[in-house]
This record gives sequence, structure tokens and C-alpha cells, in this order.
Amino acid sequence: MALLHRPRGAPAVRTVSRETPGPWTGLAAAAGGALAGWLIHRALPAVPMLTAAVVLGIAAAHLPGLRGFVRGPARPGLSLAGRRLMRIGIVLLGLGLGLDQVLRLGWATVAMVAGVVAATFFGTLWLGRRLGLPGDQPLLIATGYSICGASAIGAVSEVSGSDEEDVAASVALVTLCGTLAIAVLPLLQSPLGLSDPAFGQWVGASVHDVGQVVATAQTAGPGALGEAVLVKLMRVALLAPLVAAVAFSVRARRREVRTAAGRRPAPVPLFVAGFLAAAALRATGALPDAALEWAHTAQEALLAAALFGLGSAVHLPTLARTGGRAAALGLGAWVVVAGASYVGVLLTV
Repeated sequence: MALLHRPRGAPAVRTVSRETPGPWTGLAAAAGGALAGWLIHRALPAVPMLTAAVVLGIAAAHLPGLRGFVRGPARPGLSLAGRRLMRIGIVLLGLGLGLDQVLRLGWATVAMVAGVVAATFFGTLWLGRRLGLPGDQPLLIATGYSICGASAIGAVSEVSGSDEEDVAASVALVTLCGTLAIAVLPLLQSPLGLSDPAFGQWVGASVHDVGQVVATAQTAGPGALGEAVLVKLMRVALLAPLVAAVAFSVRARRREVRTAAGRRPAPVPLFVAGFLAAAALRATGALPDAALEWAHTAQEALLAAALFGLGSAVHLPTLARTGGRAAALGLGAWVVVAGASYVGVLLTV
């Protein structure tokens, strides 16, 4: 092997090694963001933990004292949290699916929820394309509105290979609209002539995140809350087939692309299979209540950390450049999901 020698008299050159920051700093920041979101939820129960985590992530990315840290040494870990922790949280989300309880609502309600999800997804996707939103934002926003907010966006982004900025912008928009629903929908119950159970079904079919559903429906009492949660769980159950359909579509478009190991991507992503397995395990009744409670706590913590990571990727100046079109899509999607679910509830109650 040839050896390189420094000529005599030449000044010594110091070699500087710049190592890529590891993930632990960012993962610790994501855990801190999840803890802060939990504390905010404890102090203000009307603010869901996951919503607080997203907002804190966005704030951290823009505060003068923190943005350098968030965009620098913490970025690898925050990006990892937004991907990997999201997958684990979605698997645990399957343990919250009481399929037996969902089916008690009857096939008419099942059909109503499926129709609302389909109308919202395809209507939002079409409108987003017409408005010219960049990248995968129409797909991600359509998913978030039709299924379960930021969690669904994270799941679909994993199989679509979406850009992190598209994911972050979509999460920010869906979180904003879902948060507004907490204040707006209870004001509409009386003018729309909805009984408490019917209001609960409307909320469960139209509000995005599970925490936002709980915060909205509880204003009409325990009867409305119970109906809302069951209908919402029915929407969450549709996450797996939707993600599988997106994965199949992406695989068909990129059939020639192989993984580094020379294998094609699995038709159903591993975390979606885990979600279905967790739901099946819950349906057996084999898990004690204590284990389900622990799983729910872990799921909330993981999703909060993941959403803090996604929120920290939001760049408001970039978001502002498509702000008008994104706001128009958010408003249009909100009208579609609220209108379709309202008609569906009137037909089934």
C-alpha cells in the first residue's frame, strides 16, 4: 500500500473529523416533548396530549433559543422518532380496537362509516390535486381527515415514501382543523337538531384524532362520548386496508425498484400486519385490563414523541407559501367529512 508523506518544511495539516450527530439527542428531545404534552393535557384536559405534542414541536422549531438545536444536533433523532416510534405506536393502536363493541353498532353504521371515509378520502384527494398542492400533501391530508388524523398520516407516509416537509405540513393542517372542531362542533348540536347519541356518532365520524373526538363528544355527556368512541374506533379499523391499498399502489408504480437486499417491498407493511395482529389479539380477550391500560399509555407516549418529531420539521415560511391553497383544502375537506357524516347519521339513527 502506498504511503503518503508530508514534504519536509510543509506545515502540518490538522484533519477535522465531522461526525454525523447520533439519534439519542433527538430521541431525548422527543421524549421531553411527549412529557410536556402530557403535562399540558393534565393541566388542561380539553387539550389532547397528541395535539399539544404537535404544537410544541412546531414551537420548538421556531423559537430562537431552540431552533438551532432542533434543526441541528437533534434532527436525526427527531426524524427517527417521527418514523420508527410512529410505527410502534400504530401497532399498539390495534390493541385499542374493541372489534366486538364496534360490530354491536350494526352493519348500517359500519356501512355509513365506510361511506364517509371513502367520500372524504377521494373528495379531499381530488380537491388537493385541483388546488395544485405540492408533493404528497393531497394524499396525506386526505388520509388524515378520513381516518385518524396525524397517526394515519404517519402510517401512509411510511409506505408512500413522502418527504418529511410534506408530512409535517399535513400534520400541522389536520391538527389545526381537528383542534378547531373541539370548539365548533358542540355549538352546532342544537341548530342541527342532534340528540346526544346522534351527536356522538357525528363527532366520531367527522373529527380526526381520537383525543380530539373525546374532547369534543364529552361536552354532550357520557352517552354521546360512548357512541363517539365506538364510531371512531370503526374508522381506525379502516386504517389497515387504506395503508395496504396505498402500499399496493406505490408498489405497482415502482415495480422495478428493489430494496438494497434485492427484494421487492412487502405488499403489506410490517407495522400494518402488526396493527392487525394486535387487533386480533385484543378480540380474543386474552389480555388482562392492566395490560391493555399499559399498552394504551405506551401508545400515547410513543405517538406523542413521534408527533413532536414531525411537528419540529414544520417550517412555517415554507408552509406559508402554500398556505392559501392548504387552508382552502382544509376547509373543503372539513365540509366534506362533516357533511357526509351528518347525512350518514341522519340515515342510520
